[in-house]
Amino acid sequence: MKKYVCDVCGWVYDEEAGDPDNGIEPGTKFEDLPDDFLCPLCGVGKDEFSEE
Repeated sequence: MKKYVCDVCGWVYDEEAGDPDNGIEPGTKFEDLPDDFLCPLCGVGKDEFSEE
């Protein structure tokens, strides 16, 4: 599983861990996140993330 880093604030989305606090189940791949997914820290969209 991969990790993706927010280019703006550095928050990391870990596919293995998901983001349960925001309703994203563990094991959810980055490409399977909803199109309207926003960084929980700074609010930017998926297009502002880079693979770690």
